Amino acid sequence: MKNCFIPFISILLLASCELPFENATASRDFVIRAGEHYASPRLYETFNSGRLRFKATFDESAKYEFSDSSLQTSKNKLMGFSDCSSLHHENSARFAWQWLHNRIEIFAYCYVDSMRVEQFIAPVNLNEENLFEIEASGGEYVFYLNGERKVSVARTSTCSEGVNYMLYPYFGGTEPAPHDVNIKIEMVK
Repeated sequence: MKNCFIPFISILLLASCELPFENATASRDFVIRAGEHYASPRLYETFNSGRLRFKATFDESAKYEFSDSSLQTSKNKLMGFSDCSSLHHENSARFAWQWLHNRIEIFAYCYVDSMRVEQFIAPVNLNEENLFEIEASGGEYVFYLNGERKVSVARTSTCSEGVNYMLYPYFGGTEPAPHDVNIKIEMVK
């Protein structure tokens, strides 16, 4: 499967009509349209670092209620990266969020050897900019929020170097966005 991965990503990158985030403006407003999962603009970009830092701001559009309350704990994805030259459902690290208890709750959301791992990090406020950082450090992913180390998740021991890719905002689980959701993201070096 990994032999097919590199050509697949290369085709996606060449076919993309959006500029990669790091080559475009330093800040982007991502919109997940009602009834959709993926954010616009939809970007395709490789990730060649062991560290991802960005600022994100959620506005009032991050509030939602599903009629089936069991779906309310489904995690929406903020940002992250695939790892170990594999697909993101095999190995990846990213921040996730959900609207629950009348607040935005932030999580570490990883796949390690195709097993999903979720860990609660902290709540954040609407209309407030927060600094998010993920560091792939040896045998773990370390998650920081506003400069403070929050959680770590064990990383696969069979990780190989190669091509990884960025993971951008995505709504769901299984349910698409019930209305337009806006998230402002600014990359930080």
